[in-house]
Amino acid sequence: MANILVIGATGYIGGRLVPRLITQGHIVRVLVRDPQKVRDRGWDSVEIHKGDLHNPESLPGAFKDIDIVYYLAHAISSGKKSFEKYDRSAAWHVMTICHLNNVKRIVYLGGLGKRSESQSPHLRSRHEVGDILRAGPVPVTEFRAAVIIGSGSSSFEIIHHLVNRLPVMICPKWIYVKTQPIGISDVLQYLIECIDRPNTTGRIFDIGGPDVITYRDMMLIIARELGLKRYLIPAPVLTPALSSYWVNLVTPVPAQIARVLIESLRHETICETNHALEEFSVRPMRFDEAVKRAFHKKYFHEIETAWTDAGPVILHTSVDPSHILSNKQVVKVNAPAEKVFSIVTSLGGDNGWLYANRLWKIRGFIDKQIGGVGLRRGRRHPSNLSTGDAIDFWRVEEYIPNKRILLRAEMKVWGAAWLEFETTPLSKTQSLLTQTARYYPKGLVGFLYWYLVYPVHVIVFRGMARAIAKLAL
Repeated sequence: MANILVIGATGYIGGRLVPRLITQGHIVRVLVRDPQKVRDRGWDSVEIHKGDLHNPESLPGAFKDIDIVYYLAHAISSGKKSFEKYDRSAAWHVMTICHLNNVKRIVYLGGLGKRSESQSPHLRSRHEVGDILRAGPVPVTEFRAAVIIGSGSSSFEIIHHLVNRLPVMICPKWIYVKTQPIGISDVLQYLIECIDRPNTTGRIFDIGGPDVITYRDMMLIIARELGLKRYLIPAPVLTPALSSYWVNLVTPVPAQIARVLIESLRHETICETNHALEEFSVRPMRFDEAVKRAFHKKYFHEIETAWTDAGPVILHTSVDPSHILSNKQVVKVNAPAEKVFSIVTSLGGDNGWLYANRLWKIRGFIDKQIGGVGLRRGRRHPSNLSTGDAIDFWRVEEYIPNKRILLRAEMKVWGAAWLEFETTPLSKTQSLLTQTARYYPKGLVGFLYWYLVYPVHVIVFRGMARAIAKLAL
């Protein structure tokens, strides 16, 4: 049993690693910027430390009496253009504080790719973080992986959406680049197994599945699993920038993140050593098996974490209430508050928004064209919610079961916007639904936006509130 600190617990990998560490009997602490995002996950035995990797003064308490630190943070998920600088700064702070607190080991998940060749900013940053962590006296176990296949991973979702939506694809030359994908369950097994293998300390392990394949092969295999026939036509003039805009249009991944990932796809990411197979009991599954498992999880709504989980939660906004414009709908419902609330928690994703879904889709399409996230992120689960979850172009900012949900808009709105639902019991068979849309306009454009779309908002929000009430009967 070890005292473990997980950095990146709200991300795709970290959110799956924490419960497995708990099951193994370890004492787990997490370092997060938004504690509310992990309080709803049922990790009752986990100690939560609020801190920011770019604010060293907020970190020391998180590292006290820790044996092993899992470093799973990566600034690419923030969408920042200067993510390399942020990664570099965060790594230096962690390396220094681990040394000062006598941490015994750092476990880091980096990326594959030959260091002797020029690399994309994404891969270069992954390698540099490992170098910085190793620059200190605390030994590092680094795992280097390529594409991770699992329900909810950004790479898998990009390929899945492209294959599912486009019968004919004009593809750049990188579809012929070779990679060595690995299933998410195998990555987690490596991360956990290294705890009890002291001989893996201070070493680098390339991890990948048994298949060395091209991205074209990956697309065709996924198409086969979906029962679809797809045609891929290479186009040498399709640049990473153009590819990213196309990915942004067809998939839920924003263009800025898509471009960073696509630039990395131009480089081979293949295991250069087999040391992982020699030192660990893990025998990674084949690519097609990993795909089948991912689809199984999606179809049965068993997605533990998704790439969208990494978005920030911004609580207690400092906006002056006098600047807020709002639209409130209050409906008396002849149904218990719990039933009404269950309908509210199911809004979005494949379930839609109950009223004027075509208008919601048009708004999502427009949002994608102007650089927003659009509607294609969907939701992690059709009915269950947690603080921090993404629902189409909203994010759950506050969640009080059977009482209140506050959604913050992540679409382009020239200001800030929220959508709040509150249910109040009036009796055992009656309740009150209060639905409030709030908007903080930024500048003249923000005010014009609100008043231009206000007539549509009145119709849509009134219709949605009444549809919720009707469905609860």
